Amino acid sequence: MKTDPACNSVDHLVSRRSLLANMLAGSAGVGLVSQLVHPAVANEVAARKKQVLIFLLNGGLSQFESFDPKPNTDTGGPFRTIPTSVPGTHFCELLPHTAQVADKLAVVRSVFAEKVPGSHGGAREYVVTGRPPQLGPNPWMGPVYSKLLHEGGELPGNIHIAPSRWGPRPDAAFLGPRHASLVLSGGRPPLNVARPEQISSDADEARFRLRRVNDERFSRRRRTAYTEAYQSSYDQAAQLMKQQQLFDITKESAADQAKYGSHDFGRHCLLARRLLEQGVTCIQVTHNNYDSHMENFNFHLEQLGEFDRPFATLVADLSERGMLESTLVLLITEFGRTPEIRPDNGRDHWPPNWSVVLGGCGVQVGGVLGATNDNGTEIKDRPVHVAELFHTYMKAVGVDPASTHDVGGNQVPVGTPERAAVAELLA
Repeated sequence: MKTDPACNSVDHLVSRRSLLANMLAGSAGVGLVSQLVHPAVANEVAARKKQVLIFLLNGGLSQFESFDPKPNTDTGGPFRTIPTSVPGTHFCELLPHTAQVADKLAVVRSVFAEKVPGSHGGAREYVVTGRPPQLGPNPWMGPVYSKLLHEGGELPGNIHIAPSRWGPRPDAAFLGPRHASLVLSGGRPPLNVARPEQISSDADEARFRLRRVNDERFSRRRRTAYTEAYQSSYDQAAQLMKQQQLFDITKESAADQAKYGSHDFGRHCLLARRLLEQGVTCIQVTHNNYDSHMENFNFHLEQLGEFDRPFATLVADLSERGMLESTLVLLITEFGRTPEIRPDNGRDHWPPNWSVVLGGCGVQVGGVLGATNDNGTEIKDRPVHVAELFHTYMKAVGVDPASTHDVGGNQVPVGTPERAAVAELLA
């Protein structure tokens, strides 16, 4: 459905202030891309380091209409179930393509968080940081992976391919602007990175060197988080001017462009594949409009109809290229939807249980962990806390969640000390 969600949350609004903050905190350390990585050598990219691909279904994906269907019950809704490539495992019929790559995925049907905020922003922060927002701000997964996995050099460590209406967030918290997401709003390349025609490349390079000298001189006396943010922003902009083809999916074959589809999400998935093949450490792809307080079934029919094929195509492509062995794939959402169906066919926010999907690097795939009861009102087997999943996401790519970030001499644990990774999910 193309209409706006109905919960009237401020989280659906694009904040001009957050846009400005992201411009300052949005990035650094981006260098030249040497040669575009051809699929034939993608295995070499995969062998070099671990990578992460995060799908955020923004608004609260319904577990009933996706990975934990309850047909023919008072809560199940109108859709049927379909078999998957894993014997005995069924998904909702809205995911026929994803069902065919289920053997490359692990489904957790028993995710929960106690005292999770009812707002989208607070719940989302819990999911992507592994900590309640009251303890924040804390860095999102993308910045954490950028800091702990990114090897520096020629490529960004953390890119967010976002819908046009998605406002940039200062998601790096105390990790600093160098690891914050480079947001590609609407999947478009960063704006205003073309060098004016009247300025030669030599003159532009001279201007850049002069700015760096003055920045370094200023920073020796007045170094602050703000000066670092400005310097990082300028440094990244200078590098992006030289590598705009990094974001150009028209360089991909016509067959691949058709395979992923001409709609925004299809293009975003193809761009994600392109960036992963070129070695970007962490990619987040956000798909919007799952906040179905009314017309839940029509919303999911349309949204999952757009999501299903490109997602499954990307998983299959990464597998065929040998990249799943070193790429962790996560499919997350901030909470589920209520078992109760409203009179206007809507479902409200539901944090007591929902579903999360993992695949690829370090994950035991081809199965389902946890279960809810017959009509999905409560967890009946193996509850999995969101903070446990955060530990699992880290450990799957070789990051020790018990290690710490050094923040001004203070040691902040990567994962909450009271939680641990889910052993059943790890390969």
